[in-house]
Amino acid sequence: MYLYDHIDQRLVDERVAQFRDQTRRFLAGELSEDDFRQLRLRNGLYVQRYAPMLRIAIPYGLLSSRQLRKFADIARRYDRGYGHFSTRQNLQLNWPKIEDVPEILAELATVQMHAIQTSGSCVRNITADHFAGVARDEIVDSFVWCELIRQWSALHPEFNYLPRKFKIAVSGAVADRAATLVHDIGLHAVKNSDNDVGFRVIVGGGLGRTPIIGHVIREFLPWRHLLTYLDAILRVYNRYGRRDNIFKARIKILVKERGVDSFREEVEAEWAHLKDGPATVVEEEVRRIEARFTRPHYEKLQDIAYPDVKTSFTAWRKRNVHPHKQPGYAAVTLSLKKTGVPPGDLTSGQMERIAELADHYSLGELRVTHEQNLVFADVRQAELHGLWQELRALGLATPNIGLLTNIISCPGGDFCALANAKSIPVAESIQRRFDDLDYLHDIGELDLNISGCINACGHHHVGHIGILGVDKNGAEWYQIEIGGNQGATRTGVTPTGEIGRPLHASLGKVIGPAFARAEVPDVIERLIETYLERRDSQAERFVDVVHRLGIEPFKQSVYGNPDQRTTDRRRALAAA
Repeated sequence: MYLYDHIDQRLVDERVAQFRDQTRRFLAGELSEDDFRQLRLRNGLYVQRYAPMLRIAIPYGLLSSRQLRKFADIARRYDRGYGHFSTRQNLQLNWPKIEDVPEILAELATVQMHAIQTSGSCVRNITADHFAGVARDEIVDSFVWCELIRQWSALHPEFNYLPRKFKIAVSGAVADRAATLVHDIGLHAVKNSDNDVGFRVIVGGGLGRTPIIGHVIREFLPWRHLLTYLDAILRVYNRYGRRDNIFKARIKILVKERGVDSFREEVEAEWAHLKDGPATVVEEEVRRIEARFTRPHYEKLQDIAYPDVKTSFTAWRKRNVHPHKQPGYAAVTLSLKKTGVPPGDLTSGQMERIAELADHYSLGELRVTHEQNLVFADVRQAELHGLWQELRALGLATPNIGLLTNIISCPGGDFCALANAKSIPVAESIQRRFDDLDYLHDIGELDLNISGCINACGHHHVGHIGILGVDKNGAEWYQIEIGGNQGATRTGVTPTGEIGRPLHASLGKVIGPAFARAEVPDVIERLIETYLERRDSQAERFVDVVHRLGIEPFKQSVYGNPDQRTTDRRRALAAA
């Protein structure tokens, strides 16, 4: 866990004081809505469909039990008793009052937390592999490098008003569990032929209105040049990025329009003025940041061979328990995807109980994943059964990690002013349709992602099955695409502990016209049935079959019989 030094704490405290005065002036009519907008956005405050929304930063997804208790207390006193974990490893409160936000930020500062740059046209929260520090295929601890980038980017005067928001992801392992290929900048740790550590630099990825897979502009960047190279990329973007059209302002558009080779040349030319300059990272700086992290004191234990018998505990252990580089330990995913609960939501009571469990089972720490779940990274294998019993009582032991019902979903039209359609009811209807664990395990690994609008906060473009809410004459409809992939093995290691093969990212393809909400579960079921009929073996995943056969067999199964299709549509609409 990273512990603030006096500079970190002073920065956060001063930011709270600034925003307190800015909010006072706005409420007193001394600041216009336009003047206040940029100020509140850079402190994570949105105005949503029904109420303000506050997005709280969880840097690289790492949380202490103390911080989670503070979330629980804030959600209970200032909101409606729950919080929503987002795909950027942040926490969102959906119902705070504007006048209370400075008080919330002041309370967060007491536990070394903030909401700085969780919105606005600036560098957002740096995201990372949620198994950092414990994965067997790890090259570097990505938390250390994320913290270095956080300190570089926080309130950076040159990059605080970029053409558009900017997202960076870091993967420190062989397998990319941070989705680096679909970020504005993705950094993937690698080693060269001399065994030196550096980063593969990927630029111009992103989802939203124009989904694009990022491009590698440097296969190997020595670690000491990381910040100067980031400076060069951001300077080129700041100089040439579009500011006249919000839909063409992201760096992915700039890279596409100028061409990857030309963009690379411009970055390298800019870097020539920065390389080996004052921002060059020195080993002492890396050691300084490393020293601010608390480190686990592992016991000398032996791995436990659990019997492979068919029990509820075994099903959970196979799906939600992951290999750990330390013998006798395991990483455990707490599923926030129980049927009937909005994906990523936790009540204040659940947060408090999870904090207690983290203290007992996971050395007082936990992580937030970009799949909207939580992870206890350091659990003794001998205590897995006891933890499972505790989590089951909380409704957090659903054994569905990597399966269809582990749905990633944005809040959608229930909250967001930008959404064209609701996401949460669609997720629930699909979960209820497939609420049979034996059937889920037979289907195997399948990512299903839902976004309520084209901004793609639910990452639907890289779901094996992606669902996008669209507006048709004021009515909610849902477009289905298949074949997306975020570019990573699930845990980076096989169940036996061997390193898994990294996969290439891909964007899904739309199968055809959109569907009414009531039809969506039927469509998903037809897609699954087609997959089960066409797969070569149980080892071949849904997305693998789509890539092998294309979308036509799936399209035929959904749209094949026009007469039956019309009958089914009428029945679905009548049921709705």
